[in-house]
Amino acid sequence: MSSRPSEPVDPARLQEVLDGPWAGVREAHRRKLDDGFLPVYGETGDQARERITRLLGRLPVDEGMPAAFPPEYGGHGDIGGSIVATEMLAQVDLSLMVKAGVQWGLFGGAVLSLGTRRHHDAYLRDIVAGDLLGCFAMTETGHGSDVQQLRTTCTYDPETQTFDLHTPHQAARKDYIGNAARDGRMAVVFAQLVTKGQRHGVHAWLVPIRDAQGNPMPGVTIGDAGPKAGLLGVDNGRLSFDHVTVPREALLDRYGQVAPDGTYSSPISNDSRRFFTMLGTLVRGRASVGGAAAAATKVALTIAVRYGDLRRQFSAPDADREVLLNDYLAHQRKLLPALATTYALHFAQAELVAAIDEVQGGDGPVDEHRQRELESRAAGLKAAQTWHATRTIQMCREACGGAGYLAENRLPGLKADTDVFTTFEGDNTVLLQLVAKGLLTGYRDEFGSLDGWGRASFVAEQVREMVLERTAARALIERLVGAVPGRDEEVAVTDRGWQLKVSEDREKHLLDGAVRRLRNGAATKKDRPFDIFNDVQDHVLTVAAAHVDRVTLEAFVAGIEKTTDPAVKALLSRVCDLYALSVIETHKGWFLEHGRLTPARAKAITGVVNSLLKELRPQMGTLVEGFGIPPAWLHCTMLDEENDRQEAMAAHDAAGDPQTVPA
Repeated sequence: MSSRPSEPVDPARLQEVLDGPWAGVREAHRRKLDDGFLPVYGETGDQARERITRLLGRLPVDEGMPAAFPPEYGGHGDIGGSIVATEMLAQVDLSLMVKAGVQWGLFGGAVLSLGTRRHHDAYLRDIVAGDLLGCFAMTETGHGSDVQQLRTTCTYDPETQTFDLHTPHQAARKDYIGNAARDGRMAVVFAQLVTKGQRHGVHAWLVPIRDAQGNPMPGVTIGDAGPKAGLLGVDNGRLSFDHVTVPREALLDRYGQVAPDGTYSSPISNDSRRFFTMLGTLVRGRASVGGAAAAATKVALTIAVRYGDLRRQFSAPDADREVLLNDYLAHQRKLLPALATTYALHFAQAELVAAIDEVQGGDGPVDEHRQRELESRAAGLKAAQTWHATRTIQMCREACGGAGYLAENRLPGLKADTDVFTTFEGDNTVLLQLVAKGLLTGYRDEFGSLDGWGRASFVAEQVREMVLERTAARALIERLVGAVPGRDEEVAVTDRGWQLKVSEDREKHLLDGAVRRLRNGAATKKDRPFDIFNDVQDHVLTVAAAHVDRVTLEAFVAGIEKTTDPAVKALLSRVCDLYALSVIETHKGWFLEHGRLTPARAKAITGVVNSLLKELRPQMGTLVEGFGIPPAWLHCTMLDEENDRQEAMAAHDAAGDPQTVPA
């Protein structure tokens, strides 16, 4: 049974819990990123690009994104710290975060992860120092998310011992590439490797795209992607290659080598497995995008909650003053469930970052099984966090009325800048399919055959070799679930074990149903493997979303268990109640359809949610203060103006002054 918060909560203690093991990284950014790093409202695209490039050189290195690199190249080998640094930059300026992410996460990360010692020694010091700016040229106009089908080719010629990099047609143009339009001097270019007349799948090369004077290199065509809805400070561009000569040594050859005579070799013989292994080394990118979206959501919620604690609208009977926005149930219904979800996703992100740091931060080889689990978790959480950001920032904008529409109040910029997060670093729908296929493979591994479906060639090529992942707190979860009595209606809906059991049961039922439908499809459409999967695509996406809901709840429960401050623990427990019951309430139709809830119990859940809203109303300010966002970082004019306006109105009312207070 979750406990009620009975004693006052010190926001500083709550912030300590949320700051977690990388509190030092968070504090360093709070100290070092002054108001000179904040967005400039109303600037042009060219002004924004110039400003962001200039600020890139002022970012903290020791505690920032470059900290992920090995010490010999200027970093600290702190992978987790680099992801947390991304979150902190996102609260200041999302263009700066993306620009830095391209430089150190994607471009530098690819050189580190896909290259070998000679590439590291030649380039990493300059990349870490920001002296060599680069791009990550993967996405093509015609094949955005389908990376295995990229059309750019890089063909080896043993006579010259060079590669010929070529864009065969317009659909193969590299598109939306950050750092390409203005600043990038080199690019990690992904293309199909061809040698001795045979293709060996997608690989990456380190290719100069500009000379020292900033002019395009011979054969390289550079264009600007054009005006965007947001992220004005990021110079997204387009790259095409007209038979560009690339030295053999430019191949980032950790996972695939080409000998001088053109012989290809790889430590991973299977092309598909090698491709996924290469992309798996870049899992930090998805974790960073998800964390950044969550960080921006925290800024929006902080603004909306603080505005709701200042702004008054409409008078209650017999009241001297108008009612605060946050005192309305409808307003609480908007903000508090979103706050609870943000807290839940925070703990899920913290668990993911710790796991990435543990798996990828050691000196030995990376455990392939755990790496696949990380890829699945990062994909699912990135989808959940970015969709939550899109919904919540829009809701916060509406919650602040017309003032929320003004650029000077930050929310429009947050909305515009995060919108693209749902589709870059992997389209969310595609990422959820990745999660679902991992779950289906895990089902097959645990329970046996999928009755022929698993042998369909189309599916076999796409299914990842992962098992049904379980969170690190599995023993705790099983203990709580095991303590639930047999009859659901006899258990309080605030019982943590019941909430976990319901979440797990929904995921399992959906997964079982998807498998049954796939089996039926395999029996009737044996020669149409695409149709077998496509006909249940909506179902498997629901499976993946339910899975993310479960692992998020479990991460929240585990985070509460580790909390030592009693008052903070009690508050988090009630926030967790609100998160768990809000998810159930959202999917109430499913639970009723499948007999998991009676109509009476479904109504009771809504009543408990409303009670939780009233109980947590006094804690709204504490909950956003726990995010630890410096007031200056909110960069929101209306908070100061509304505070002054309300003080003036209160003074006017107290004095009985008949004159109208200026708006």
